[in-house]
Amino acid sequence: MAHEEIAPVQVIPADKATIWKIWKTALYLAGITAVEFAFAFTMERGTLLTVIFVVLTLVKAFFIVAEFMHLRHEAKALIWSILLPIIFLCWLILAMKIEGNAIFDALVSIWQRWF
Repeated sequence: MAHEEIAPVQVIPADKATIWKIWKTALYLAGITAVEFAFAFTMERGTLLTVIFVVLTLVKAFFIVAEFMHLRHEAKALIWSILLPIIFLCWLILAMKIEGNAIFDALVSIWQRWF
């Protein structure tokens, strides 16, 4: 067995601007989470609260994906190919909730008329 030389490891000093951006994103996420908690404990359940949670969750997802998954610096086509299906999926969930409530209310009113 031959003796192999190991190349020395070069330590790069920390980039303070990048570290500050990460902390700033973490502070944004903590603030949005605090707002979500405030809404959860002060508002009654309903469609408005659901819409608020979905919007705030999308904002948090944007910060996570943009900063921690490094998507902020990618091509715009890639960003839109990820963002548009998520928007449509959230719209679908909201539409199904609204329509489901309407159908449930209609069935309850029919049930009450019969019995």
